[in-house]
Amino acid sequence: MANQGPARLVERLTERIRGLEIDFHRAYWDSQIDATDENERSRAELELELRKVKGDPIALAEVEAALDGELHDPVLRRQLEVLRLALTGNQMDESQRERIVEISSAVESDFASHRPVLGDKKVSDNEIEQVLRQSNDDEERRAAWEASKEIGEAVAPRIRELARLRNQAARKLGFSDHYRMSLDLQELEETWLFGLFDELEALTNEPFARWKFDLDRRLSERFGTAQLAPWHYADPFFQALPPDGRVSLDPLLEDKDAAELARKTFAIWHIDLSGVMEASDLYPRANKCQHAFCLDVDRSGKDVRILANITPGEHWIEVMLHESGHAAYDLCIDQRWPYLLRRPAHIFVTEAAALLSGRLVRDPEWLTSVAGVDAAKVAKVADQLRAATATQSLLFTRWCLVMTHFERDLYSDPEADLDRRWWELVERFQLVRAPVGRRHPDWAAKIHLAVAPVYYQNYLLGDVLASQLLATVNKEFGGFLGVPEAGEFLVDRVFRPGNLLRWDSLVEEATGRQLEAVDLGAELSHLL
Repeated sequence: MANQGPARLVERLTERIRGLEIDFHRAYWDSQIDATDENERSRAELELELRKVKGDPIALAEVEAALDGELHDPVLRRQLEVLRLALTGNQMDESQRERIVEISSAVESDFASHRPVLGDKKVSDNEIEQVLRQSNDDEERRAAWEASKEIGEAVAPRIRELARLRNQAARKLGFSDHYRMSLDLQELEETWLFGLFDELEALTNEPFARWKFDLDRRLSERFGTAQLAPWHYADPFFQALPPDGRVSLDPLLEDKDAAELARKTFAIWHIDLSGVMEASDLYPRANKCQHAFCLDVDRSGKDVRILANITPGEHWIEVMLHESGHAAYDLCIDQRWPYLLRRPAHIFVTEAAALLSGRLVRDPEWLTSVAGVDAAKVAKVADQLRAATATQSLLFTRWCLVMTHFERDLYSDPEADLDRRWWELVERFQLVRAPVGRRHPDWAAKIHLAVAPVYYQNYLLGDVLASQLLATVNKEFGGFLGVPEAGEFLVDRVFRPGNLLRWDSLVEEATGRQLEAVDLGAELSHLL
């Protein structure tokens, strides 16, 4: 009977939050598949209402008092901890909350509807990336790269304003800035996090420099210049594996159905994604968000959706495998848990599932058994594909280091010369120099800085965990793809617990050890 008060408090607050969250998710989905003013207003209004409820200072005081009391039920305690984190992050003045929602909603709408001009026509992100992958015309490449940064000029002042507003709210709660507060509310300790990232920087310095030197040599030959610029790389942010010097899977996969391949992949582990694919919006069109994401609308295990912009070839197959990893996690969370705990243990844990799935696109066994590619063709390039997977992790690690260090700097001082700081970090971690004389907010063209603040560290943590999970299933079951026990491992020891455990407890229970970089390092040994 002693816990009757806290239990009723959790029930009451869950009732207030649940319906609003579901309505907001539906409105958010509509705003991303059709970026109209009406859909954006609806989404912004619901987000504001939801943030008001979560920003109730009385509710936070009640939760903190309950946590200070005697609690013997671990499920009840975890729900209160989750509520405390959510409520703390929304404590701010009403005017601040309204302004933050207004700005962030408008910026996200701009990203969804923006189509830069290249030549005499508006183009999509897919078209820009095609130019950067294929064109040998230096001026065309430069124009495409600069077009990809065009949105940055439009949104940079508002991103700075968002940082100021978020910092003001964080400081009232006793934090130095929004970045440090967000890490705390994500149950991540800053010293530990950047200590791990320093280790990853040291681990990757030499292999990345050697790989980048070889890539630059080939690009210099291709473009006839020793002075390479950012537009000579095949991705606007140099975050994705370039086609130069590696096997392109596009000829082998161009006639494959990305959604069907994702469905077949998870069916191997008895995870049915058919309903997800039916509810999803998968192909490009005007006024639709050009990125990709997975959305669990109501935590029922019955309404999980993927937004994508599939075009033929390797890239979008990898994206669909990635997003399907998120979807599989959401579907498999135990429905017996209370609503508040029916979500992944942490953002980076679901990212680990997604990254582990996305890597399969270059797995020789997956290519033959799932994608149906001729085994002889795959055998000829198997070693190159394994090296490409390691290279992708290497390249992605360096890119994530840019983003995490930059975002910490952004919130440390929103008034700083961020244009210059961005290129300092790009040169340090990616070994790419800024174009001579360029003074533009190229950093602001990355959507995450505006609409997914303090998120990017979770991609890198997810890559580390993905490697640790893979090492665990290989050790325990002798393989991953086509091994039923590997699927059972993911479902039972990673997905099903939901948010019942803190991420560090879940990782240790699933893998037998704390999160560490050793397994990612072993994978990168393919490059040594």
